[in-house]
Amino acid sequence: MDLQALSDFDLVAAHGGFGRAARVSGRSKATLSRRVSELERSLGVRLIERGSQTLRLTDEGRALHERTHGLLSEIAEAGEAVVLGASTPRGRLLVSAPVVFAHVAMPRIGARFALAYPEVQLEIVAEDRKVDPVEDGYDLIIRIDPSPDERLVGRRFLNDERLIVAPPGMPRPVRGVDEDESTVRAVVLSAASPAAVWRMKSGTEADMVLRPDPILRLSSLLMVRDAVLLGAGAALLPKLLVADDVEAGRLAYWGTHAGPPVEIWALQSSRRLVGAKVRAFLEVVESAFPEKVFVAPPL
Repeated sequence: MDLQALSDFDLVAAHGGFGRAARVSGRSKATLSRRVSELERSLGVRLIERGSQTLRLTDEGRALHERTHGLLSEIAEAGEAVVLGASTPRGRLLVSAPVVFAHVAMPRIGARFALAYPEVQLEIVAEDRKVDPVEDGYDLIIRIDPSPDERLVGRRFLNDERLIVAPPGMPRPVRGVDEDESTVRAVVLSAASPAAVWRMKSGTEADMVLRPDPILRLSSLLMVRDAVLLGAGAALLPKLLVADDVEAGRLAYWGTHAGPPVEIWALQSSRRLVGAKVRAFLEVVESAFPEKVFVAPPL
């Protein structure tokens, strides 16, 4: 397969037509059309249906574009790295992150990175949908407790915990002699189970169990945090989301949930090399999370 012809086809497919591809690349429509025709003849299939006003990829053309677009971008990046110097981060960097993590951490991380690497055009998208780094064009995706996926590689950069927090003036439950659990006024997620309990670590003693009595159900963790700050009730929230409020005294820390830690990973396609801009971004991410240790008051 002629790599230049394949690259020309990718250019036309990505821009939806020979005219737009010609304007972007500075090459003539006739040259692009001829090269795509040569590719079609070499493969023995029609890749593009040409109309008088429109252009449409055939099923074979769409499949070829989807499978080779990322590879061609990687080849271009590799050549650019050789020419410009592999140690200098340059170019566009597109990152996807979950909404809560993006709102809490990404403004600080993005600002640090932009100041340190002005030759990189960083774009961060906050979204909770499950994205594919190749199909959706992302260089890096942030995921919370990701399932194993052989198409993705990366590393865990943060182990987060869930904290039980409350308004500072709200009475904290105490362990009763004959009680296995205490009921507390709570703000919970809309999807929380009515039978859910909060099991709070208690050092060498048995965990203390709190049963939330939901007076307010909200659809996002950010909304839950804000409601607790306004005094509505206690809540179970990620440490990442409430650490600053606890340190500033805006929230009271009752204890840490006894469940497993929450793992936050940075992942990319296993088919792509880790470039200088991705490595630089990961270094900024990892430096942004100094460990914060809280001590719960006595039960």
